[in-house]
Amino acid sequence: KQWYQRRVAITAGTTEGTLSLHDYFGDSWGILFTHPGDYTPVCTTEFAKMIQMLPEFTKRNVKLIGLSCDSIAHHCGWLKDIKAYGNLDVDNIAFPIIEDVKRDLVVKFGMLDADVKDVAGLPLPARALYIIGPDKKLKLSILYPATTGRNCDELIRVIDSLQLTASKRVATPANWESGSECMVLPSVKGEEATRLFPEMRTVQVPSGKEYLRFTPQPE
Repeated sequence: KQWYQRRVAITAGTTEGTLSLHDYFGDSWGILFTHPGDYTPVCTTEFAKMIQMLPEFTKRNVKLIGLSCDSIAHHCGWLKDIKAYGNLDVDNIAFPIIEDVKRDLVVKFGMLDADVKDVAGLPLPARALYIIGPDKKLKLSILYPATTGRNCDELIRVIDSLQLTASKRVATPANWESGSECMVLPSVKGEEATRLFPEMRTVQVPSGKEYLRFTPQPE
């Protein structure tokens, strides 16, 4: 997390002018996601999907910013293809795209995929994604190889989990979805657990240890 905080204060050129990441995210949650390059097939499908899902991110107070190792002029031309592919009826994309022609930022963030190279033989950026909290701390990072597209629906699921567990003393189990049961944190014990989670149920296991404690999702 400290590694990220040293770098999140960067200022960069984007399709919406020069921006500081700190100032752009403000008090919101933020997603910084990188792409191997403009006019590439998987990236085009990802960008279209992220734009389609903007209402869901906005509902959760999440701001997006993309990064691709091409120029702003390239980004603006590529966006026309993205809109056409996604049948997007929008005049302006509601989040900026950072230019990183010299790959300075992807090197700083450790986002290069050494196994996949461009036509010039240079490593391509991996599909890195960082979720940043309002406190400017890194909450989650996901790294896909250049050849594998992201599951954008999973981003909504993990944001719901991160925002819930930031304010409630619960964790979310495997395949959790918003509205389903959560797990009581091991640090919540005895009478406090009963008071906070009156509908808590405990799953019995051979060890006899009562650590699998489930509760309806807190409001």
